[in-house]
Amino acid sequence: MATASRRRLPALLSRRGGPRPEAPIEGTARLGTRTKHLVKRLRPGDIAVIDHLNIDRIAAEELIDAGVAAVLNASPSSDGRYPNAGPLMLAHAGVGLVDAPEAGLFELLKEGDRLRVDGGTVLVRGEEVLHGRVLTAPDLERQLEEQRERIDEALAEFAENTVEHVRQETDLLTGSIEFPPTRASFRDRQVLIVVRGDRHRRDLKALRAYIRDMRPLIVAVDGGANGLLEAGMKPDVILGDMDSAIDEALACGAELIVHAYPDGRAPGCGRLVEMGLRHSVVPAAGTSEDVAMLMAYEKGAELIVSVGAHFNLVEFLDRKRGGMSSTFLTRLRIGEKLVDAKGVSRLYQPASALRPALLFVLAFLVLLTILVITSPALNDVFELFWLKVRIWLGI
Repeated sequence: MATASRRRLPALLSRRGGPRPEAPIEGTARLGTRTKHLVKRLRPGDIAVIDHLNIDRIAAEELIDAGVAAVLNASPSSDGRYPNAGPLMLAHAGVGLVDAPEAGLFELLKEGDRLRVDGGTVLVRGEEVLHGRVLTAPDLERQLEEQRERIDEALAEFAENTVEHVRQETDLLTGSIEFPPTRASFRDRQVLIVVRGDRHRRDLKALRAYIRDMRPLIVAVDGGANGLLEAGMKPDVILGDMDSAIDEALACGAELIVHAYPDGRAPGCGRLVEMGLRHSVVPAAGTSEDVAMLMAYEKGAELIVSVGAHFNLVEFLDRKRGGMSSTFLTRLRIGEKLVDAKGVSRLYQPASALRPALLFVLAFLVLLTILVITSPALNDVFELFWLKVRIWLGI
């Protein structure tokens, strides 16, 4: 979500009665160490208590969409390693943000507590329980600029980690991953792979005409299935560790493939077993989005279109990745078959529905003219009809 658009939000929220960062904020505490799980049960006006080092764009967007009044973070919302814009997005949206890494938030606060946040002070039933540091928009803007000036340091570390891990993930390049058989057929089909990202909603909207006309096989990577349901679509396959997709998505009838660690451990299987859902497992190194792309490629996809996939340094660091070895190897193997959603939306021009209708009408008129000219009976009928039209028009 563009930062510029967020700068207009505080005034808008205050006009709608939303909380102002400088005023005391009251709300119900909702605790969760994993932000992507917590957002599923947040309600407008709640105060989210999280433990999220470097709040990324996706987490910020989900917290804003949930309508939280404030966020209390048990970890630094931005540790300065790279320019992450998540905290600034929250501040621009009028969400109070307080960092309290030394306070022991999860020991002092309980689920359902009625909190009052006044500056950096947090009160429960009128009693002060902790004090943290308020992160304001001007401070975060200044910090973001400083981080951008030091981006070369993060880039150097990122590149070193990438090279170090390339050798460990060469299975992605050699094609030695054993993918399970699938009901869905990938052979000679276009495949749309949807990843949970900060732009997947916009990309899906831009691709509606392409999806309608080309009817690609849709593969959701874990939480990407939620975005598809929101857009009124249903995935054919869901692949991932199954910790971000909501129950409704997992039970939508899609084929389920759990991405396991290379040693075979698959924590995501437990959830599916509890829900009574059939699934298969694919052990592999790399990220789930990389494995989904490789599966489509190995099973003979004609074209692979990615939605919400991560491509730049900040996106990788937002996802807590110190390198991009698996992504580099995956794209090296897939090559020209992989296309980003933005490229498809710009190049794909849906056929006009009006043009075929006009061609049909024109062909019909030409055929009717030929029949009238070559048939004496029809010629007499046409002359009589034309006479009546002239009389009716007064010609």
